[in-house]
Amino acid sequence: MSSEMLPAFIETSNVDKKQGLNEDQEESQKPRLGEGSEPISKRQMKKLIKQKQWEEQRELRKQKRKEKRKRKKLERQCQVESHSDGNDRKRVRRDVVHSTLRLIIDCSFDDLMVLKDIKKLHKQIQRCYAENRRALHPVQFYLTSHGGQLKKNMDENDKGWVNWKDIHIKPEHYSELIKKEDLIYLTSDSPNILKELDESKAYVIGGLVDHNHCKGVTYKQASDYGINHAQLPLGNFVKMNSRKVLAVNHVFEIILEYLETRDWQEAFFTVLPQRKGAVPTDKACESSHDKQSVRVEEGGSDSDSSEEEYSRNEPDSPHEEKQDKENHTESTANSLPH
Repeated sequence: MSSEMLPAFIETSNVDKKQGLNEDQEESQKPRLGEGSEPISKRQMKKLIKQKQWEEQRELRKQKRKEKRKRKKLERQCQVESHSDGNDRKRVRRDVVHSTLRLIIDCSFDDLMVLKDIKKLHKQIQRCYAENRRALHPVQFYLTSHGGQLKKNMDENDKGWVNWKDIHIKPEHYSELIKKEDLIYLTSDSPNILKELDESKAYVIGGLVDHNHCKGVTYKQASDYGINHAQLPLGNFVKMNSRKVLAVNHVFEIILEYLETRDWQEAFFTVLPQRKGAVPTDKACESSHDKQSVRVEEGGSDSDSSEEEYSRNEPDSPHEEKQDKENHTESTANSLPH
């Protein structure tokens, strides 16, 4: 071989070696098939290779997320320093006054719920915890009868709950932890209307998401244990299109809001979602009176007015009828419930 052809031959050999190496790498990434296994398509092969690469880069992604959190924290600190003298946070912390009122979520209804409802209850409890941590007058928060499906779901999907602060999470029933004379169970089935909150008492909210299948169960439990019971004064201040049963977190937030404002109506309208169609009772009465006046002025036979009233009560569209059904079956719990 001549000296002129030697460099070209060497270069060609190097190219062949690189191609061979690439092919070897691809083969090493391909899953090895046993003798009895079925052949894998190209699409499945690509998915498997991507999955392997994704798992190999797991630690890298974790490190990037950690760096991103650090960067955002530094940015927030810089913003605080640039817009204030640093005393705002301290001032807000001094304004927080812890209430002596004890607020209990009773989780003893675990066997009455399916897993889907357990998960909804878990989210409502998370919301209660977050709102209490942000409140100006946080309550003494208790989670009792904690176990079963709820605890399992929290262990699997929210392992950080073991580090929650300012909360008492107990496997015992609330009746074993607090004196009977201090307990008041909040249930919409109670004939007693709560006028104001006594911060020396412990108020119990039923931790139950049952879509109204277990009516009266919290009222029955309160009666069986011989403890006091009451319902929030919702009907005195609010007129709603939907039923009076509220979710666990709604009742919890209403109590927090009342402790801050000492105004039931403001507490209700601050917390209640718009889908409830809540209006003040005085405005609801005025609206009803105006409608009656209009019907009298228009005149007409009784049958005409009754037909008009029926048409007004009919849903305008199948969509509204469907929405009403959804509102009727929304996830709720026994606070103002049952």
